[in-house]
Amino acid sequence: MEQPIEMTTLSQILEKLRQKGFDNEIKMTDHGKMQGVGLNKIYNPEDLTIIKTYRFEGDSDPADNSVLYLLEDKDGQIGYIMDAYGTYSSQENAGFNDFLKKIPTADRDLQELLK
Repeated sequence: MEQPIEMTTLSQILEKLRQKGFDNEIKMTDHGKMQGVGLNKIYNPEDLTIIKTYRFEGDSDPADNSVLYLLEDKDGQIGYIMDAYGTYSSQENAGFNDFLKKIPTADRDLQELLK
């Protein structure tokens, strides 16, 4: 039986995503849509599904809190959005939170994604 993949840090998960070819970072554009940096695709909320969310907390500094959203587009391509959360969010575009709220979620098992 295969042992579960043990990943507890943001850098470990990002490295595993890179190894699997899922290193398409998705960022908010100035036009209020998301763009896949690696795939150079433009997305509306209905083009994406959040398949996994990870929250990381710093030991003592709230500014170290971050969140990683794994997303799948309609073509089956996996990408991610990375951000700090709460008042420390690095997203300057006011529409970022509204965009995220419109993306449907379908929690998937990490083992299935990264095997």
